[in-house]
Amino acid sequence: MQIRQWDAVVVGGGVAGLSAAQMLGRAGRSTLVLDAGAPRNRFAAHMHGVLGHDGVDPAELLRRGRAEVAAYGVVVEAATVVDVVDEGDALRVRRADGGEERARSLVVTTGVRDELPDIPGLVPLWGESVLHCPYCHGWEVRGRGLGVLATTPASIHQIELVRQWSEQVTAFTALAGPLDPSVEERLTARGIRIVTSPVVEVVSTDGALSGIRTADGADHALDAVFAAPAARRLDGFLDGLGLIRVDGADGALVADERGATSHPRIFAAGNTIAPYGNVPLSMGTGSMAGAGANAALVVEDASLAVADARRVRRNAAWEERYSAEERVWSHRVNATLAAVVEPLPVGRVLDVGCGEGADAVWLAEHGWDATGVDVSATAIARATDAAAARGLEADRVRFVSGDAASALPDGAFDLVTASFLHSWEDDFPRIGILRSAADRVAPGGRLLVISHAAPPPWSSAETHAHAPVMLSPADELALLALDTAEWTPELVEVRARAATAPDGSPAHLDDGVLLLRRRG
Repeated sequence: MQIRQWDAVVVGGGVAGLSAAQMLGRAGRSTLVLDAGAPRNRFAAHMHGVLGHDGVDPAELLRRGRAEVAAYGVVVEAATVVDVVDEGDALRVRRADGGEERARSLVVTTGVRDELPDIPGLVPLWGESVLHCPYCHGWEVRGRGLGVLATTPASIHQIELVRQWSEQVTAFTALAGPLDPSVEERLTARGIRIVTSPVVEVVSTDGALSGIRTADGADHALDAVFAAPAARRLDGFLDGLGLIRVDGADGALVADERGATSHPRIFAAGNTIAPYGNVPLSMGTGSMAGAGANAALVVEDASLAVADARRVRRNAAWEERYSAEERVWSHRVNATLAAVVEPLPVGRVLDVGCGEGADAVWLAEHGWDATGVDVSATAIARATDAAAARGLEADRVRFVSGDAASALPDGAFDLVTASFLHSWEDDFPRIGILRSAADRVAPGGRLLVISHAAPPPWSSAETHAHAPVMLSPADELALLALDTAEWTPELVEVRARAATAPDGSPAHLDDGVLLLRRRG
């Protein structure tokens, strides 16, 4: 299945998710919304306290929202996300149906699931006459007989809040534990009736609430019941990323005013960050998270553009260097490479930064199926001519013009080499290229990096000052930071190689040698 690329993937298609998607779509971002299809307020037939939408069915608001985001090119699909993997320059989003998406940013708006007390008769009436928020539903039941099922000590606030809408309030407090005498005094002073016997059943007649039955056998006639469910988070697919949460691992994600979490590519909104927030709050945080994700992408776009411009200049400089001379290098294999490779079993080899092809030609002549890649088209043309002059066919050695910093030839190779891959550019992505080269090594294969460990002994102090950065093999191994469970160092050393100075005198060069084997 092809992995699609997106500027943003929004997980959760409720009001927070669609608000984020609307902002991203209006910013021209390729955006996908993955919706599991179970919004928290789906049990309610009407929304209240939502300016301009008072009394609207929540499902109708989502229908309108989907139509609006579609007008901006946003794609909405039914799917459940099971995992998110950090790939550095993007996030891989894995779906329960086996599909995968790749996103530069992620907005999480999956919200929470309400878990009600295990009391017979309670769940069937949820969203109708068993209610959650007095601001959302209190006006519709004002002045009537209201019950409050206190589930925790924090429910005391809900009891006092419901009293604003009716003078006929009964508080069922068994699940919350014994009341502090001062709290009991406050409730009683407000005319709130307190029942300490445990609730055993929510009673309904013909599908309509009639009251609550307690363990002492008493029936309490009521018109509506308010209950505070436990909010269980639905973003477990993020657990492998170690994001910062409120109150530890089970808490809500921590996000700033832009919806930014502790991961630079992940934003969050709605009940995911504020479990008890209402629809307007979810809309607002969703809108901010969408704008926040776009702002982060804008910054990254600028950085990528600068890097691309520098890459173009760098590649042009190498092409200019090769074009300015008929031959740049000796066209002889590097002696250090030959000595290291000679005892290795032959197979497929990729030479990264192959230049005019001397090493790749030597490898092909010694039985390897060789591929060389270099940014200079002139160098590649000379390498191809050199191979033809030695009678080597394309099935033995081939050369590809390409930028090793952005894309290497596909496939797995038994040996990947990079010899003297240096540059005078301060921002030359040497380590990034070598990591990409390591990715092309097949299980059981090897990565060979040969570098200048020191400037030539005949060069001047001024030349030394402007020489490319030269690190020891041990330093480069540390910078590569390859998985030690997967890679075994076989050579990490500096070797002296005989050379001839420009004045004809004998000299030597120090070559850094790093040979790593990928475990099978």
